Amino acid sequence: MSLFYSSFFLQVFKNPFIRKRSLAILFLVFPIDVSAEQNLSFRVALISTLSLDERAKAYYKKTNFTPIWTDSTSESAARRAAFLKALSTANLHALPEGAYQLTEIFNGLRTSKSYHDLGLLEGLMTKSFLRYAEDIQSGVLKPSEVSSALAQEVVYRSVEDYLSGLNSSDPYLYMRSLPPQSQEYNNLLKARQRLLATMKQGGWGEFVPEDILKIGDRGPSVIALRNRLVAKGYLLRSVSAVFDNTLLSAVMKFQLDHGLFADGIVGAATIAELNTKVQERLKAITVALERERWHTSSSLLNPNLYSRKIIVNLTDFTAKILDENVVTFHTRSVVGAIKVNQTTPEFSGLMQYMVINPTWFVPRSITVKEYLPELQIDPNVHNNLTLFMPDDGTTISRDLIDFTLYDEDNFPYEMKQLPSQNNALGLVKFMFPNKHNIYLHDTPHKTLFYKEQRTFSHGCIRLQDPFEFAYTLLEKQSPDPVADFQSALRNGKETVVALREHIPVHIIYRTAVSSPDGHIGFRRDIYGRDTIIYKALTESGVALIQNQG
Repeated sequence: MSLFYSSFFLQVFKNPFIRKRSLAILFLVFPIDVSAEQNLSFRVALISTLSLDERAKAYYKKTNFTPIWTDSTSESAARRAAFLKALSTANLHALPEGAYQLTEIFNGLRTSKSYHDLGLLEGLMTKSFLRYAEDIQSGVLKPSEVSSALAQEVVYRSVEDYLSGLNSSDPYLYMRSLPPQSQEYNNLLKARQRLLATMKQGGWGEFVPEDILKIGDRGPSVIALRNRLVAKGYLLRSVSAVFDNTLLSAVMKFQLDHGLFADGIVGAATIAELNTKVQERLKAITVALERERWHTSSSLLNPNLYSRKIIVNLTDFTAKILDENVVTFHTRSVVGAIKVNQTTPEFSGLMQYMVINPTWFVPRSITVKEYLPELQIDPNVHNNLTLFMPDDGTTISRDLIDFTLYDEDNFPYEMKQLPSQNNALGLVKFMFPNKHNIYLHDTPHKTLFYKEQRTFSHGCIRLQDPFEFAYTLLEKQSPDPVADFQSALRNGKETVVALREHIPVHIIYRTAVSSPDGHIGFRRDIYGRDTIIYKALTESGVALIQNQG
């Protein structure tokens, strides 16, 4: 056996998944040097295998059908070994192992003898590689095909980019470069392995009874609570049946990690999170991995272009400004209500300007579906709103309108609210133009920020601390951002302030989120989107517990 085959086997056998199939690899002796004689039979077989992928065929034609996987060079052997090793770890990333035809590849490696066989194997491995590379880098699913609410842009690399990149790189380093390189993705991978280990050990033990527990309580329910928190890593083991200060601190930490108010009282919401099964947390991690693959494929994440970004996590009800991936501002948010056409979509955009003392132009859907029926009963309702003609802006007196003559299809007027303290947008809005007409803004309804689940808007995102948010945005272009902002605010006129540097805004939806130290917290699936995505992933072949070989 040649030296390069011996080296190839040593590399491959290090992986236990492939070692179990080593007998098949032992027969990997290609009898001919395809690269030396571009055999017609090889080409025909390769093209037939790639019949549905014109991009891959174009690449092979461009390279004169030079094999990537199946010639007798050490480079080709290294690519085979690196790819097989990568496929053997696909389960770690919650990918659909069966989609990559690993069994068929092993059979081809074992049995291929002729040019025709090698052409079929070459095509099979290329198709498998392209599917794997795109899945692990940009996601198994196309977001917009799962739900119209998943409107984030995903940039897909070209077939030529993948194949030429593989051909021109160290194959092991290239395979390792394909998954997202973000800290978030790495933290999720580690959390998934911990949860799998926990599930194998039987989970987190008995459930906590549905009692309200607080400091000073004692008894079996407190013991169950303590044991559950010990199993989850929030407490050191103890036999105490008393709800003491140590247990209180653990409860509050658990509540913070799960998006609950940290009041230390174990009520229905806290117990529901405590009693969530490991399998459900694994589903959240699986979906979060897929979402992170989508997210890191956005062109707006290029650190060479944008050092600052804004992240709004819908399930967390927060908005953050990050500089060099470090949170420099954080505030609570209110997001779209759990109603048809009011949930906030997921997408990214570029924040370009803010409007101080904004006018609120009432969305058409609100005007005709909500306000018109009320105006038909009482023409003076919502008298803080002005009616106007949309073509020229002419103000129309309500006294001149018989609202009962109109329905939502033929109502000819629009509505707006002039700048004021009571304006629905508050005193400032932050604009990143998009087809969804979503933006961030102030609000006069401050009490809603003290709700635990803040799903109350028509889709836009309300901020608890909009002035401080504005100051942080302006600090990069003004020596005194507070004074500049307040001066514009005091004049009472609608004022547009352009941002000299546009800032990426990412509206995300994560029910599994990591902290800088790698700890994973969980949030509720408020819109049910994780359920939809997980179902689509399972239909694509992703399993909660993958085949371990």
